[in-house]
Amino acid sequence: MDWAFVEEALPPLLRGAVATVAVSLAGIALGFAAGAAIAAASTAASRGLRGAAALYISFFRGVPLLVQLLLAYYALPFLGIDIPAIVAAVGTLGLCCAAYMAEILRGGLATVPPGAVEAARLLGLTRAQTFLRIRLPIAARTMRPAIVGEAIMIMKASSLISLVGIMELTRTSQALASSTFMPLQSYALCGGIYLVINFVLMAVGWDRKRA
Repeated sequence: MDWAFVEEALPPLLRGAVATVAVSLAGIALGFAAGAAIAAASTAASRGLRGAAALYISFFRGVPLLVQLLLAYYALPFLGIDIPAIVAAVGTLGLCCAAYMAEILRGGLATVPPGAVEAARLLGLTRAQTFLRIRLPIAARTMRPAIVGEAIMIMKASSLISLVGIMELTRTSQALASSTFMPLQSYALCGGIYLVINFVLMAVGWDRKRA
């Protein structure tokens, strides 16, 4: 490894990594919030809500994220809805993440002890309060490894937003490779930074009780 190159390349790559983490975390937060609402809809008594949730999940899990991103970036302006690239990126990541989070949370909600729900009803909590204060926290704890796994997938998938001009980690490494004619070193550093970011996420999801 050319250490002079490393010293020169690290600052822009780290700035790209900050952009990657910021966009990814924003998308994950949006995905979790929307996923919770979709999970609630998928278990609702209303057949219409369940059908809408199933349709949403089928679409965003069935269409590749790259196609979703290109649709948001190019199709919306064609319809007269002009949005910045960063909004398209965060929105697409979040909406795609929501479909997977909804399934993760739906599975987690099924593990909530019926006694906990019954106790909430006896205390006079509404269905919404029971979901937000009882069912969702229990499901989130039990499904933490799956949630962190999805977060890691979104972090890696965020490399696709380079195609709409956002200078995140992957696009920065591409620019370095083009300007320095050192593609191997540029992409090796890029991969190493992604690895460090995802190791941090894996540490968050590590279940110490099972270790």
